[in-house]
Amino acid sequence: MGLKKRLADLYIACSRWSVSTQPLPDKVIIIGAPHTSNWDGIFMAVSLWSQNKNFQFLVKDSLANAPILGRFIRSIGGIPVERSRSHGIVQTITERFNTSDSFILCMTPKGTRSPREYWKSGFYRMAMQADVPIQFGFVDSVTKTFGWAGTYTLTGDVRRDMDVIREFYAPMTGVNPEKTSVPRLRIEDEED
Repeated sequence: MGLKKRLADLYIACSRWSVSTQPLPDKVIIIGAPHTSNWDGIFMAVSLWSQNKNFQFLVKDSLANAPILGRFIRSIGGIPVERSRSHGIVQTITERFNTSDSFILCMTPKGTRSPREYWKSGFYRMAMQADVPIQFGFVDSVTKTFGWAGTYTLTGDVRRDMDVIREFYAPMTGVNPEKTSVPRLRIEDEED
């Protein structure tokens, strides 16, 4: 972990951005928003490496299986996911949480850097099934701050939980503000 921490510390020392973190539970899903730039993943890696934290993240299989880039992505914690259809990733991740003493998973529930009407619900289902909290990972270009805050245990009341998530992210501005989406799950509209 020494090299990753040194790289993270060097980046932070040379950057106009600052990192803001809090203690993390041993098992947690860090959700990242607003996800508007490729820089978001770099910021999250830097913040975790600066704290000597190992983590895993979901990445589309085409990147994870690329000849050179894929090897690097998997070496730093990338878990390949074929996004074109369901492959039981929720159950797979739930089992990882259940069989690990420590497991940090980073996800961007929006699933893309472009605006979208709904977030993907996988983070919610994984957290509920594995009975682990979520942590609010963030990038705020106004304050030039990135990191995470606010451990939250989902209640199963989707609308209430999403209201808490929306309240946390409301003041945040992504690197590309025009690509921001309001955190919302499709199930919220289906419940009406």
